Amino acid sequence: MAIFLDRHDMKGVTAAEIADAHRKDLEIQDQYGVKFLTYWFDEQRGTTFCLVEAPDKHTAQCVHREAHGHVAGEVVEVALSAVEAFLGRIHDPEPLMGQSHASLDSGHRAIMFTDIVGSTRMTERLGDRMATEMVRAHDSIVRRCLTASGGREVKHTGDGIMASFAATAEAIDCAITVQRGFARYNRGNAEPLHIRIGLDCGEPVEDSNDLFGSTVQLAARLCSAASRDQILVSANIHRECGCQDILEPLKPRRLKGFSQAVQSFQCAWSAG
Repeated sequence: MAIFLDRHDMKGVTAAEIADAHRKDLEIQDQYGVKFLTYWFDEQRGTTFCLVEAPDKHTAQCVHREAHGHVAGEVVEVALSAVEAFLGRIHDPEPLMGQSHASLDSGHRAIMFTDIVGSTRMTERLGDRMATEMVRAHDSIVRRCLTASGGREVKHTGDGIMASFAATAEAIDCAITVQRGFARYNRGNAEPLHIRIGLDCGEPVEDSNDLFGSTVQLAARLCSAASRDQILVSANIHRECGCQDILEPLKPRRLKGFSQAVQSFQCAWSAG
């Protein structure tokens, strides 16, 4: 059977009501040969996301329709490994002590890309063995910062890392900490490493057939557009965190895959 993630517009609905709807799905799922694995509820934005194992999209929708009537507006097929990498779980969390149900995760994520500047030229100049060591140094610095900031590594891109954060502020803090980490590294090494970083945030299911499709695409494009030692963030990040003191607006720019010029912001940071 396939795995699907669906999106419901649930403005004005409480967390308790969402938990009850999930319970009703579980009560009748066996009649349809469907298994509802978990869900996320974003009370601020009024959206709910359900992870379900089902023969097809239609059957999963039938359970929602009979159980409580809240049919999803969008449904995308996903891989469990990708869901766990981005969202951190694929099953219902255990309730906390004294609570009837667990504190709900919104499913909203900030996505960060790092990229080693000039990695191809670095390999040509240093050779494969030394270039591999430089990539390992990059990975060590970035992963240490992710651990400290609560970020999750989604995948290694060869000369960079894609990571996911539950909180936008944590993503920005991590990006700054990463750049400071490389500044310290470069002060103590004859062969410097310079990276660029791109950030965007959004929902797991949007106007795309991919998990975090448009969010991942924009974060990757901003990373590619960034200069050496630069952090570029999207307008979505700017709206979410409101860090007016460290986010400087830049002239809108054309990015591959986007029909309109994209507004971006440069995140100021100091080596310390």
